[in-house]
Amino acid sequence: MSDQICWGILSTAKIGTVQVIPAMQKGQFCDITAIASRNQEQAERVAAELGIPRAYGSYEALLADPEIDAVYNPLPNHLHVSWSIKAIEAGKHVLCEKPIGLSSAEGQQLLDCASAHPELKVMEAFMYRHHPQWQLVKKKVQAGEIGKLCTIQSFFSYFNDDPHNIRNQRDIGGGGLMDIGCYPISLSRFIFDAEPQRVSGIAEYDATLGTDRLSSATLDFGSGTSTFTCSTQLNPYQRVHIHGTEGRLEIEIPFNAPIDRPCKLWLQKGAELEELALEVCNQYTIQGDLFSQAILKDTPVPTPLTDAIANMKVIESIVESDRSGGWVPL
Repeated sequence: MSDQICWGILSTAKIGTVQVIPAMQKGQFCDITAIASRNQEQAERVAAELGIPRAYGSYEALLADPEIDAVYNPLPNHLHVSWSIKAIEAGKHVLCEKPIGLSSAEGQQLLDCASAHPELKVMEAFMYRHHPQWQLVKKKVQAGEIGKLCTIQSFFSYFNDDPHNIRNQRDIGGGGLMDIGCYPISLSRFIFDAEPQRVSGIAEYDATLGTDRLSSATLDFGSGTSTFTCSTQLNPYQRVHIHGTEGRLEIEIPFNAPIDRPCKLWLQKGAELEELALEVCNQYTIQGDLFSQAILKDTPVPTPLTDAIANMKVIESIVESDRSGGWVPL
């Protein structure tokens, strides 16, 4: 058995070419073998730039390559499920970008397909969870180092009002909640290790684009709460605060963790403040290796598809709450 997984990349999307592919190429268990575009010249250009051996002018051609073990799918949100299903049906393992689809129902379609092919691994690419800073945070919370977990506060924003950017195209899954609001939702469920019982949300929509550009929500977990604000039209910023009965944790750069300097977080108990710095790493490299190892060892993936569907249900409930003006149970 090979000690590396041969990967094919569906599309020359920026997140793949700039962040994910270069990171996975540094992984111990990842061999980026091929990349596909709907344009052969584009595929060849990107392949040459990134040192990828094979370039295909269609996604179908890449899926037909018998030497490709796994596919990374960074296509726009509305193509996540359809092309992931095609990849599974072609016998490929699939790592699909977040959010898993346009709805929880779409996510269920992918889960149903994956369940019919238990020999294949399928996972949503929420890279932040695999970063050592979040593994450390969860460990400290579970160990009771901040006492009983009470509330989580998150903020995530950037500025992008380009109507041609896929993040601003409502009909294909654009908008703040889908693009970055999914992160505070995911981390809250991850840290509470539970699903919210009900949610309340409010959103402001861009009059021209039709996408939510400023969204805030409260998630009620019964034992505690999580609140967050996300925006696609504010100054870039991100921070997470986790509060317990005996202390708090603050994560400096919770989602787009830097790859050129240590990540920092702070643990405070009373007047005592401790700064923790983690070794420099790349969460995309870690994600690729973990997924590849699950294939090589035939072990469960770090995050099951059921988690992706549950995250989508929270997003949908927040949208419903904004429309109805009240709490929405899950």
